[in-house]
Amino acid sequence: MSTNTGGLSQDSGSPHEGFASSEPATGHNIRWFVCGLLFLATTINYMDRSVLSLIEPMLHNLPFMGWDFSQDNAHQSVFNNNYGNIIICFQIAYGVGLLTAGRIIDKLGTKLGYALAIGIWALSSMSHAFVFSVAGFCIARFMLGLGEAGNFPAAIKATTEWFPSEERALATGLFNSGSNASAFIAPPLVAFVTYKYGWHAAFITTGSMGLIWLVIWLFFPYNRLRRGATQTQINLQQAIPGTANAGFFTLFRELSKQPGLYAFAIGKAFTDPVWWFYLFYLPKFLNENYGLDLNHAKYPIIIVYAFSSVGSIGGGWLSGLRMKQGHSVNDGRKFAMLICAICVLPIMLVPMAGHIFHGNVWPAIALFSLATAAHQGWSANLFSTPTDMFPSTSVSTVVGIGGAAGAVGGAIFTYVVKTQFSAHPLLIFLLGGFSYISALALFQILVPRIGESRSKA
Repeated sequence: MSTNTGGLSQDSGSPHEGFASSEPATGHNIRWFVCGLLFLATTINYMDRSVLSLIEPMLHNLPFMGWDFSQDNAHQSVFNNNYGNIIICFQIAYGVGLLTAGRIIDKLGTKLGYALAIGIWALSSMSHAFVFSVAGFCIARFMLGLGEAGNFPAAIKATTEWFPSEERALATGLFNSGSNASAFIAPPLVAFVTYKYGWHAAFITTGSMGLIWLVIWLFFPYNRLRRGATQTQINLQQAIPGTANAGFFTLFRELSKQPGLYAFAIGKAFTDPVWWFYLFYLPKFLNENYGLDLNHAKYPIIIVYAFSSVGSIGGGWLSGLRMKQGHSVNDGRKFAMLICAICVLPIMLVPMAGHIFHGNVWPAIALFSLATAAHQGWSANLFSTPTDMFPSTSVSTVVGIGGAAGAVGGAIFTYVVKTQFSAHPLLIFLLGGFSYISALALFQILVPRIGESRSKA
């Protein structure tokens, strides 16, 4: 019997790889070890991309970066332009990589595809230590972006293959919290290594962590254990007709007929930019509005990151709890996303918090903490929707396309912030507050029902 999953059907008799399981696996807790590996990979992913910003002050001493203390301030502008170009190379590569990495992972399979991605980004991270020009940094950064783009498509595909529907958002929330864990680990680690051995060693240290992970991943019998853990507790999904061995453009053409693709992409395009706004502008906001330098802002920022980790796990747990109580996948996902979207709305009060509370920073930190926690809970559930709407054979492709939409949305929102934030901060926070409700409303219009129905036990 087929059910509506946003454009695809489910059939318990299909022989294809993709599936949406009906009950959690019992006696196969190895799936949580897999989740741990995904968490470590995501942590390493964010550590590798953050090293450059952490050692940025030391780049001032590199003559080829354009900074010369014996000259006037014009050299500072040259440095900033060179540094900005290096960052742009990563952003371009990451966006392009998201469009292609998902399909490559779907074609190669999770184990080989993930290995290829982390191998590329680990070696690219280490290569930063051996460059002697701005062009060299740009090339290394570009390759890092291409490799790192494979992390989320591969990790989401892995949760599809190992976890039943009611556990996927929780598993996603757990491994996605690695992006926050890196914020605690990377700064002291990079500072220690750089102080002892120089900035080159920082790239080698974090890059080598990726290679160590790669060795563990290659020796882990992923496919054999997965089949043993899931074959008795899954309902297989039908693959999209005619796309089993299709190329990217053929698959994209078929995916473009599915409303679920647009629902997921819009969700990413509307809400990813808000998350990056918090990450990039929070220190600046605290400095300009509360006079906090980085040393005094570090503890408030750590609190924000800590709460976002709680939200990432809690949001995933909430949808799973709803399903285990007998509600449908559709109800579980959208209920959790609605709660998270509502919890974001108070962020609109941030521009007024300083005046209302006479310059006390903690009410604003509380609002940021609630909003970032809600975003991560939202993200855990949004990331899980492709696993409910598409077969495993195309999940990575869908996640990659959605991620690329998020990157485009981020570029547009960054431009709006750049031109309007100083003059109209309330406008930015209003957009951030309503983005989630708007995305959920459009998701509901495009996909009124996702997943299969569940009856109470």
